[in-house]
Amino acid sequence: MQKITSFTIDHLRLVPGLYVSRKDMAGETPVTTFDIRMTNPNEEPVMNTAEMHAIEHLAATFLRNHSEYGEKTLYFGPMGCRTGFYLLLIGDYESRDIVPLMKELFAFIADFNEEIPGASARDCGNYLDMNLPMAKYLAKKYLNNVLLDIQDKQLYYPG
Repeated sequence: MQKITSFTIDHLRLVPGLYVSRKDMAGETPVTTFDIRMTNPNEEPVMNTAEMHAIEHLAATFLRNHSEYGEKTLYFGPMGCRTGFYLLLIGDYESRDIVPLMKELFAFIADFNEEIPGASARDCGNYLDMNLPMAKYLAKKYLNNVLLDIQDKQLYYPG
């Protein structure tokens, strides 16, 4: 079998950033998949499931309620390796196009002080596995260390 595209990226040279992972067509409609890489692969500890789960609930809720991107958001969810998240948007985008959206999203998570949406037994199959303080910490770290002064090496996969 051929490797899928995401397994051909040099994870030894990959740094936290915001990357276009792939572009697909769904009929006549372009779909862009983003790699929101929050930790340095194979160098930093991976994120724990509780904080990733909290980020997922907050980000999915934020994005689907966003005035501009709500109807363009197809999916926001964790990477299996627990170093980041995938975001699928309807449209043909480059990473730089959504930096303002990501700043808004991660500031929202970093400042969030309410009950996590969907964090109940009725609404979620694993509602007890949430860690809001750590989700806020990681969101603030990503915002400050990556998004606020994002460089080209954090927007394009290493060659």
